[in-house]
Amino acid sequence: MSHDLDARQVEQFRASLRARSTQLREEIRQTLLKSDQEQYAMIADQVRDLEDDSFADLMVDVNLAEIDRDLQELRLIDAAFLRMSDGSYGYCDSCGAPIDIERLRAAPFASRCFDCQSSFERTHVQNIGHTL
Repeated sequence: MSHDLDARQVEQFRASLRARSTQLREEIRQTLLKSDQEQYAMIADQVRDLEDDSFADLMVDVNLAEIDRDLQELRLIDAAFLRMSDGSYGYCDSCGAPIDIERLRAAPFASRCFDCQSSFERTHVQNIGHTL
């Protein structure tokens, strides 16, 4: 790394990403366990009340949204590990400029500099309606 990141800093980011990856995997595991233990669907089947059905559906949707969010972050972390391996970590995927160290501290999986990420979000974020 010829810019602001030295090998020690990259290793610190690698350790931070490993810790976050472990945490996310545990959160996914806990969410799946929680889903297995929840009896919302069974309650809805027994009572067959429209509100119970809606509540059961909501809880399933919330659990799936949590898992989806965590899986997306895991994908970003895996991509950061690949960039570390090939020497491109810390450089913007869009413009090639070094990513500010403060941005990497806030989001060690960042693949774009602040300006390119802002532009990407303005042009690629879709209005998908309700979000959690």
